[in-house]
Amino acid sequence: MVTLTDIDIIQLLRKNNLNQDTLQEDVVAKLRELGFKVATAESCTGGLLSERITRVSGASEVFDCGICSYSNAIKSKVLGVSEETLTILGAVSAETAIQMAEGVKRVSGADIAVSTTGIAGPTGGTAEKPVGLVFVGVCTKDKAYAVKLMLGGVNTVNSRTYIRKLATDAALFSVLSECYAANN
Repeated sequence: MVTLTDIDIIQLLRKNNLNQDTLQEDVVAKLRELGFKVATAESCTGGLLSERITRVSGASEVFDCGICSYSNAIKSKVLGVSEETLTILGAVSAETAIQMAEGVKRVSGADIAVSTTGIAGPTGGTAEKPVGLVFVGVCTKDKAYAVKLMLGGVNTVNSRTYIRKLATDAALFSVLSECYAANN
């Protein structure tokens, strides 16, 4: 599994000539060009990912569904995350992120589904799962995977706003990457 830090995400965006503030516009434009739909399932980002997508005029052409599943009960009941996964691995895990993405894809019928689950802080972290640990889940018709993000710690202030913004940047970049992969 790929692990990215805050610096990695910023460098990836720069390397691909993408602006953090307009990334959602690039995503909506590419989805529209391909005739694709995207759906979101969010925990730690609390709807920010869906908000960023729907901030773009014309987003209704590419976005039908966003589920904010902050509680484990909703992750299980609505998205179909297994109780076993939640009990053994916890809500903050690659497996939960993947199952969240698979669940919102199933519910929505979208071409690409993306999820976020993690610890946005500034409290709630542990030695095993520190503040800034986020998993982004991605599900397409061909695959499902997770990306691990380490967004808190020594190099950054454990700012909830910073962590949530970078998590949505990573999720949007993942959607864009899947669009490009599907286009080739």
